[in-house]
Amino acid sequence: MGMLDGKVAIVTGAGRGIGRGIARQMAAEGAAVVVNDLGTALSGEGVDISVAQQVVDEIRAEGGSAVANTDSVADYRAAEAMVQQAIDAFGRLDIVVNCAGILRDRMIFNMTPEEWQAVIDVHLKGTFNMCKWASVRFREQKSGRLINMTSNSAFGAPGQPNYAAAKAGIIGLTLSCANGLARYNVTANAVVPSGATRMIDSIPSAREAVAHTGKLPSELAAGTEKDPDNVAPLVTYLASDAAQHISGHLFGSFGYNMVLFSQPKIIKTLRADHRWTVEELAQHIPQAFGSDFQEVVNDPRVSAAIEAIPEGKWVEIGPGLRFYGTKIEPHMEFVW
Repeated sequence: MGMLDGKVAIVTGAGRGIGRGIARQMAAEGAAVVVNDLGTALSGEGVDISVAQQVVDEIRAEGGSAVANTDSVADYRAAEAMVQQAIDAFGRLDIVVNCAGILRDRMIFNMTPEEWQAVIDVHLKGTFNMCKWASVRFREQKSGRLINMTSNSAFGAPGQPNYAAAKAGIIGLTLSCANGLARYNVTANAVVPSGATRMIDSIPSAREAVAHTGKLPSELAAGTEKDPDNVAPLVTYLASDAAQHISGHLFGSFGYNMVLFSQPKIIKTLRADHRWTVEELAQHIPQAFGSDFQEVVNDPRVSAAIEAIPEGKWVEIGPGLRFYGTKIEPHMEFVW
């Protein structure tokens, strides 16, 4: 018995990397899968319809059920048709996983409107398109799972203003879906994935890896902590009935680390009995909030933060399994 027996899933961007691993894992757990991938270059240019079909063939060779879809998630009507394809092929739709993405990296002062829009269209608009049409079906049947890939780039990656904005937008979209669809027994969660994919191959440090090993990071990743397939178990769990009670959360998968991010919380407050003056704010904000300006910095390097956790802070919870937890609470006592 698989955890997704009888379920039907759409996985976008499933021809390569993280999406491919998710599609194959879900099929292995019993789901019938619509494998979507336009087969473009990393920049979003070109088309290769064989990319999605190859994953379909792999799933079928292992005894699973799958069909290919080679439409663009950025196309509103194509997203509608993709949902209908799942229903026509397998009789229902239970899960949508949004992985499709492209890159057009540039510093903000060099970015063109076209580079901005291309990334927004695939990541943010594409995720909206799929969530919109899936939610119509989920609302009718009063069940469903939305799982959207975001990125630690949303926390401030300097050379990716388009990608960071799109991925931050996906977090907001996911939380809105979670609240809006809860009454229909639909869950929505976002995942910050990691893994040595072709996106990683495109960054400058990848050239260093080639110089030392003769291979790209993605070619060295299989079976290691950098394997993009490591993300698939978390996403498959969130898609299962076992995760029915989990919605509106931001998770992360970093190697063999599964992460839950905190929800936004107020940590300090200044209150007045009148409208603040600019002079008052200039006087009191540095004293009240200044230490946090120095210590709390948006930093996309999540994996490094995990590695920096001291060994003594981890708790053994099973063979080869450890847990670390902390809680961000408002400061309740002050020395002024």
